[in-house]
Order: sequence, then C-alpha cells, then structure tokens
Amino acid sequence: MSQKIHIRSKVQMQAFASQLAREILRPPATSFKKGGSATVIALVGNLGAGKTTFAQGFLKALGVQRQVISPTFLIIKPYALRKLAHTRAFHIDCYRLEKPQELLALGLKDILKNPEHLVLIEWPELVKKYLPKHTRWITIEHSKKGTTRTVTIS
Repeated sequence: MSQKIHIRSKVQMQAFASQLAREILRPPATSFKKGGSATVIALVGNLGAGKTTFAQGFLKALGVQRQVISPTFLIIKPYALRKLAHTRAFHIDCYRLEKPQELLALGLKDILKNPEHLVLIEWPELVKKYLPKHTRWITIEHSKKGTTRTVTIS
C-alpha cells in the first residue's frame, strides 16, 4: 500500500522528513534482532526533486548537527548518531556510479547488514537488488506547474 503527500516548499519537505524519521525510529522499530539488517530509505526522483532536502530534514531529526549536503562526489557520507538505537547513519548518492560494483567496493554490503545502521540512499535503482526487502521507497516527483512535489511512500 502506498501513500501520497503533496509538499509545497523546502521547509515542508524537511518537516515531513523529520516526522517520518520519528515514526520510523519509534519503538519497536528501534529494537534489533540478531541477524537483521540496516533500516534503509531509498529516495527516488529526478535531479532537483528534493531528495537531499528530504535527507537534511530526516538526519536533523536524528540529531545530526553538521551541515548535510549531497554526497554526490563522496558517494557515502557517514554520521554518528547519539542516544538512538541506530549508532550510525549513512547518506549515499549513486548518481555518479556506473556499476553497482563501485558501491560494493566501498562497503555497501557491510553497511546494509548491520541493524544498527540507518541508510538514506539517493538514486537507489542502481543497487536495488542489494537492498533489504524491508526497504522503504520514497518517490519524489515534480509537479507540472510550480514548486509542488508529490511524495509517494511505499
């Protein structure tokens, strides 16, 4: 089942992401099972759709105080998390990658298999087959007019 939401500004996008972060991490979601995997949020959308804006609001809700920018050139940007069951967040951007092996070489499998990790991944289509089955997919689409975005959660 999917849910659609209309977002009209950067501030609304960040507020929505912040609310979703709190919902996702609310117990019992924060209790781990041995052999589990990371909590993964896959962000789908064209350039400028608002994927990084979403990540900024989401990570801020987790207590990240550093500036969150797109890791387009770094590919993976880790953040330490405090006072949460998740100990690290990873913001991953697959935009510049040509093959999944490039991200695998940077340790994607180890990141994904750790249940203490939370992963936000932009342009996830390239590595879809490696993502856990419980990955939450968020698609952000531009409206044909204006600045409204339609966000679909599935």
